[in-house]
Amino acid sequence: MMKKKCLIIYNEPAPDALPDELDVLDQVSFIDSTLQTLGYSVTSKGITDNFFDEIASIEEKEYEFVFNLVESVGKKAEILYFIPALLNMNHIPYTGCPVEATFVTGSKVLARRFMKANGIPVAPGYKVSEAAHLARGKKYILKPVWEDGSLGITEESVFTFDGTIPVILEDKNDRHWFIEEFIDGREFNVSVKSSPDGPEILPPAEMEFHDYPDDLPRIVSYKAKWIEDTFQFANSRRSFPDNLSERLIRNIREAVTGCWDTFGLKGYARVDLRVDNDENVYVLEVNANPCISPDSGFISAALHAGYTHAEVIRDIINDLNK
Repeated sequence: MMKKKCLIIYNEPAPDALPDELDVLDQVSFIDSTLQTLGYSVTSKGITDNFFDEIASIEEKEYEFVFNLVESVGKKAEILYFIPALLNMNHIPYTGCPVEATFVTGSKVLARRFMKANGIPVAPGYKVSEAAHLARGKKYILKPVWEDGSLGITEESVFTFDGTIPVILEDKNDRHWFIEEFIDGREFNVSVKSSPDGPEILPPAEMEFHDYPDDLPRIVSYKAKWIEDTFQFANSRRSFPDNLSERLIRNIREAVTGCWDTFGLKGYARVDLRVDNDENVYVLEVNANPCISPDSGFISAALHAGYTHAEVIRDIINDLNK
């Protein structure tokens, strides 16, 4: 019997690629081997700046589906949604979230508007140009509108407003940056995948910041996520607490389910949250194309829930965009 054929597409890292960009190669290797255990014949293809022609050429081949791992296009997250859009345009079945969800969640500012309109809790947010109107003595965080993977997030991103414009804001504009009230509490990454019974929320992963001094913000900065020889990387760890209160579990579940339904997510996704001292949750970001390398938060949560690699990938494939 001839094996079913599938194609993995991913953003081809540039020669000077940063650690967050190179991570996609681990994902390709993992998905390739897992798909083979499921009986597929697998090919992979790096996507470059010539993405329009590269996606169009796929139509000529007879693949059962495309496993979409593209995280940016030409290092630009703003046009990430072009890839599912082109797959959709060419009638090519593909995994993960559809073009509409990828478009809306690609902009944190636009996603925040959708969440607020649908009753999903988010922290108060402001344009960079509104910085003079921030509340004195309150803590805020400067965030990129488009990037994920903690790109652009440094320890200096968190600041307390004292009535003067912080130096970190001086060269920033509203198109690429925004300010969010900083929730000084716990942080959770909550993975969710499709299942025969609808979206399944996997065990919430808490990011723990061990031995952080008081003057170091407890955030998943770029250093904490990617730079191995730093204090932040060594002292920020993922855990799966089993003693969460019923109230917190309920609040997390309502927020994550609300995101899945509001944005029309499919296959798999991750919702990042902060939790205040009263166990109120605030959605930081909805990642419609999260990392699924073997050591990623998504795969770790799935394994913690008792799933095998093959079972997770099978469920993602069963929720294709066709």
